[in-house]
Formats: sequence, structure tokens, C-alpha cells
Amino acid sequence: MTEMMTDDDGGDGKLSKCIVHLPRKWTSDNLKKFLDEQGIVHKSAKKKKGMVVGFVTFEDAEQLKTAVEGLEGKCIGSKKIKVADVIPRSFENKAKQGVVVPQRESVNDEAEENSVSDGLKNDCSNNSSPALGGSSMRARSARDVVTPLAHMSYVDQLVHKVNALMQMLKKLTRNARKACPSGVSLPDWILKSKERGGLPCELEGIMESPLTDGYRNKCEFSVGYSLQGKPTVGFMLGNFREGVTAVEEPIDCPNVSRIACKYASIFQEFLQCSGLPIWNRFNNTGFWRQLTVREGRTNRKSSDTENSESSIAEVMLILQVCSVGVDDATVSSEFERLVQAFVAGAAESAPSMPLTAVVVQDHQGISNAAPADAPLRLLPIPQPNNGTLAESTKDGKEARIHDYISNLQFCISPTAFFQVNTLAAEKLYSLAGDWAGLDQDTLLFDVCCGTGTIGLTLAHRVGMAEDVMGSLLKEYLHSIPQNLDEVTSASQSHKEAISAESESAVADKMLETESVTKNCPEINQEASGSLGIKEQVSECPEEKSSTSGSGNTPAQQFKKVVAIVDPPRMGLHPIVIKALRTHPHLRKFVYISCNPESLVANAIELCTPSPENNEKGKKDNRAWRNMSSAGLARHRVKSMPNSEPFHPVKAMAVDLFPHTPHCELVMLLER
Repeated sequence: MTEMMTDDDGGDGKLSKCIVHLPRKWTSDNLKKFLDEQGIVHKSAKKKKGMVVGFVTFEDAEQLKTAVEGLEGKCIGSKKIKVADVIPRSFENKAKQGVVVPQRESVNDEAEENSVSDGLKNDCSNNSSPALGGSSMRARSARDVVTPLAHMSYVDQLVHKVNALMQMLKKLTRNARKACPSGVSLPDWILKSKERGGLPCELEGIMESPLTDGYRNKCEFSVGYSLQGKPTVGFMLGNFREGVTAVEEPIDCPNVSRIACKYASIFQEFLQCSGLPIWNRFNNTGFWRQLTVREGRTNRKSSDTENSESSIAEVMLILQVCSVGVDDATVSSEFERLVQAFVAGAAESAPSMPLTAVVVQDHQGISNAAPADAPLRLLPIPQPNNGTLAESTKDGKEARIHDYISNLQFCISPTAFFQVNTLAAEKLYSLAGDWAGLDQDTLLFDVCCGTGTIGLTLAHRVGMAEDVMGSLLKEYLHSIPQNLDEVTSASQSHKEAISAESESAVADKMLETESVTKNCPEINQEASGSLGIKEQVSECPEEKSSTSGSGNTPAQQFKKVVAIVDPPRMGLHPIVIKALRTHPHLRKFVYISCNPESLVANAIELCTPSPENNEKGKKDNRAWRNMSSAGLARHRVKSMPNSEPFHPVKAMAVDLFPHTPHCELVMLLER
């Protein structure tokens, strides 16, 4: 259902129409230009980029009638536009401390039925933003959107995920077969795939999550309005690009802890009487945007899952706001009242809740995905008994909570990446280490390391661990000259790639503390962003190792070179793929993927034989833009340097995200 807010210029809903099936890239100016070209006289026209609907208002009924006759059935490209009525469906105006929720209007039922395949979108021109209306959306809930498999038993969820992964893995076999160069024999793993029902390797099932409910240690709650127009802190009922802005409380979402729900509820109650407005996603105005709750757990055994909440020892709250146009005194006053509300709510909860830090992130962008350099401010927390400040205001980047993986303590900053399911992550990393066949003769590369959790948790099992990709890139670039500026730019754009400058420093640090890593049960790992890591290693009396002066490369010092890669959802960058494939000593690596589709695409390039005659890609080939990820991978194989391909050995899933369709997929590749 599409809704339109009453315009400030006094527009009448009875003299407005909703135009459906417009190009997503169009803005209001494009819509106005189109109407002028068609000779449609109108009062105003509004269209948000990324949506397929626009709203047009007319001066009188005659203009409206003429416009409908002129527009109905018109085509824009291959789409036939439709004209839908905008029928007022008011709900009670609510005013609480200056927050006024205006009247809502929505498209009629006939328009909904005709446009169900495209999902009609919202538009709004008022500062307040109550959200999506209509019967179809009332049937959805935050539980349906965030945890769509929650209605199934956990056993059935696992079966569902395995079946989905099997279909995805079959794409690897099909596409690698297509990508094989003419005149080159098909690899054995493709020839034998028929024996496995089309799978490239055996899928050995799925590991269960030790904790199925309340497992998320990080939750990002949107700030918006419910279907009833109430200021709400929770999850959106759909995608903003589809025009869905309704927010519902997370109380029925089984993956969210009680503590996270409670803090969201405290913030929601505070918003009812806040003098500052909620962020409006349509016109990019307002103050309150998002609440992130991060939880740090005590060191506990993986089997201790009966009372998971009792293990939550630290909580960091991160408030995202946009302070543009708001004076500092007002902002400070609101922050002070809010912190007091959090402290009081935490103390009154039964049992009481931890509150370690409250951080404010000031962000002016359209999306809530703030850049790494967005300002952070740490708010002082008063003690509940005497009202004194626990700590003075300082740089929010210094705020920390702690969590444990495999008995290692990790120090987590506000924006650092850390697996959201800690207990399942332990099983994931243990599996990767087992499959990598690690021992003291192994040099381990932790590729796309993020906070370095994989390399650090497995460091005691290997001779040395390198946590960055720079050395592989250097070796690749040394053997195959390329434009260094282009490589640097590409690597920087890849969210989890580590810069070559930070690589040398981190590698030196790892070499210096090698024996510490092996012998100390606690390593305090600090992550300060996606383009580099800092480390704080607890001191141990054992003698520290150092690099030898022989000048030998790591590959010459160790019998085995193994890589474990854990890229973001878009997968490995093409330069990293070439570096891995052309590395002469790398015979085995483990690919951990949160997006099996990306793994399939990367594996096509890694496992398909290279052509005898290398082809250079045509940069002006615009057809690439319309290719699937697998199709693009097949195309890139043509330009792969002559090198020995890997082959899939086995795969296994690890369920880090119960009640959702997602899981981690681990694949072992060898050559």
C-alpha cells in the first residue's frame, strides 16, 4: 500500500493521483518534465529516487480528469504506467510534547491489486513520518521480517538451509563447466559431480548454533513511527527503497536478547516526550536516527547456554543522531535526560542490567550507514545511587566493551566488526582451523581479517600468522606488473581489505609477539575500523621470538602456506582472487562465506582451468553491468593468468543466524 502525507501547501487528497510504474532513477524533476511533455497540467508533482511511484496534485477536478485520460495506459520503456486513486484514510492525530503526527492517505485496493508484483512505495513531504498503511502490511510484523523462519522448528530450519545451499552449490558446478576454455579437459571435480547429484564437493551438513534465542550481541534499532503513528524504536517492516518506513518494536523477535529489547523500550518511552524530532527518511531532516545495543559477555564454556543472559556483563549503547540546526545547549540537555533514563531503567529492571558506555554518533548522511570518520562522543554515566559521574566526557572512540572467543578476550570499540553470534563463531573458527590442517610448520594468512579474530584464535596452532593481505598483493604485483594506483584504489574500496601500509606494521607486531600468542590465554584485541587493526597483547614472561636475519621469505621458512578468507558479503576483490590463485606456495585455503552466492562466484575463478591464451578484459563492455555474479566470474576466468586451479574438497555450513535464512558456509579448496 502506498500512502501520501498531506502537503504543507494545502494539497487536497481528492485532487491527487498516484502514478505507478515510474523508473526508479526518476526524481520529481523527471516526473514534472514527463508531465509537461504529455501536456498534463498540474499543480505539483513529487517523486523520490529509488521508488516506482510518484504523486501528482491538480488545481481542480477538470485538470484531474484530463490528466487521467491522458496518462492511463502510457508506457515508459517497457512499463505501462497506472493511475491510482489516493483515498484519505485518516487516523487519530496525536500530539505529545510538540510531536504532531499528521493525517495519512493511501492508495485504493484496486491499485494495490494491480501493482502487487512491484510493491507500491511510500512518499511523504511532512517532517513527521508515520509509515506504511494498508491491510497487506498490517499482516507483517517485525518477527516476520527479521526472523522469517521463526515459525519453523529449529530442526526444520536447518534442513531448509541445507537444501538452499545445495541448490546454490550446484551453480558452481554448472558455471565452472561453462567457463572451462575450449580444448582444455574438464577437471575431475566437475566430471565426478554427477555422482554427488551435481554438487562440486560433498556438503557435510550444518553445525547447529549453541544458542538459538537471544544470541545477537549487536542489534541496530531504527527510530521511526509505527503503523499507528507512534514514535517507535525497533525494526522497519520492509525496505526503504520500497517505500516502507513503518517501525515495529522487537519484542517478538527471538534472536534479540531481553536486555537489547529493554533498552530499546526505554529509548522509545523517552522519545514520547523528547523536544527533538525523529529522523525523516524522505526529506532527510530530524535528530534521532538509530540505537545500537552491543553486548559483551563473560568468558564461559560453549556448552553453558541455559542462562545466556547471565553471561552479559557489559553493554554499550550507541545513539545515532543528526545535530544539524540544533543548538548545543538543547542537545546536551536531551543527552543528559536520556542517559538518566537509561541508568534508571537499567537499575529498575529485574534483574538489573549492565550499562558500560553510552556513545553518540553524529551523522548527516541519507543512509544510517555512517562513514568510519563520523564523530563519536562518549557521554558521562551518573551512578544510580549518588548521581555522580562515572567518567568524564571524552572521545567516543575510546569506549570499549569486551567479549571472548576461544578464551581470548577481545576489546571492542563502538564501530568495530565482531561476529554477532559469539558461541557459534567459536565453532566456525575451530572448523576452519581443523580443515586447514594447521600445525607448527604452517604459515597462516588471515585474509580479509577484519578484527583479526580468526588469526588470533588459531595462532596457537601454527608457526606464524599473518593477518593481512598486503604481502600477497605485493608478491602478485611483483610478478605481474599493474597500475599501482588502480590496485590501491580497488583495495581501499573493498571494505575488508587492509592497506599495504598498515600491513607491514601489523606483520612486524605479529612476528614480535609470536610466542606471546602461543603461550598467553588472554589476548586483548582492539579494533578501530575496517582498514587496519591495533593490538594490545598482555605481557608474558616467556621469551619473545623475532624475525631471522637470513632474509628468507615466509614461504621458505614454513613447509605449508595456508590461507583462511572471510570476506564481506560482496566476496573477494578480483585482485585478491588473482593473488591467491597465482601464489606459488599456497596449496590449500579455507573460504568462509556469509553469502554463498559470492563464494560460488569466487570459486568459479579459483577452480576453473585458465585458458592457454590469456584474454584481456574490455573495460568498455557495458554488458558486464547486467551479468549475474556467476556470469561475471565466468567472464573473468578468460583473463586469469596461467596458473594451477584449485578444486573444491568439501563444504559445511555453520548456523550463526537461527530463525533467519542466513548461515555461514565453509569450503575447503586445494590443488
